[in-house]
Amino acid sequence: MKRIQTGEEIEAKFWVSDFSKIEKRLQEVGADLTSPRVFERNLRFDTPRRALSRESKVLRLRQDSMNHLTFKGPTDPYQTVSVREEIEFEVSDFNKAKALLESLGYEVSVGYEKFRSTYLLDGTQVTLDEMPYGYFVEVEGEDAVVIEAVARKLNLNWDARIRESYLAMFSRLVRLKKLMARNLNFSEMPDRPYPLEELGIKPAD
Repeated sequence: MKRIQTGEEIEAKFWVSDFSKIEKRLQEVGADLTSPRVFERNLRFDTPRRALSRESKVLRLRQDSMNHLTFKGPTDPYQTVSVREEIEFEVSDFNKAKALLESLGYEVSVGYEKFRSTYLLDGTQVTLDEMPYGYFVEVEGEDAVVIEAVARKLNLNWDARIRESYLAMFSRLVRLKKLMARNLNFSEMPDRPYPLEELGIKPAD
């Protein structure tokens, strides 16, 4: 284990029609591409009675170019952006970390996938997330003021920001469209992009 990071995750999320305008704007304003497009596999863990989910807590194992184990606390409902406690560190072996969590009594509650590109701009981290149901931009920074300034610099509609997690949107979409998908994976959701307007979500571009 190494590179333990503790603190708060402060971010805003936006749904967009595609990445073409955003990628062009990132180049225009001089953003640095720090991580080219990479595939992510994520496993969400919980107790058999879903104790973590009931408390809006997240225990996640992620695999991209490395392996990461993450805990996230509940989102602060009084903030204009998503603010939550976050503890994250690298693990050397994905399968052994999964076995450890299962030995402690946790089980995989859901899996989800994405393709992610990461940029740095004005002290914030801007990620482009291609999800099985659409395209999203996340801006993470030290506070809401900085995040809003970068979002507006990218011509994103600040009023269209999303407070929900990817899995919360997925759950609502499954219920609304009566989908058979059990996981937020590309193989289980072949008909993207999905009409997120029906969930009351506005495109930010």
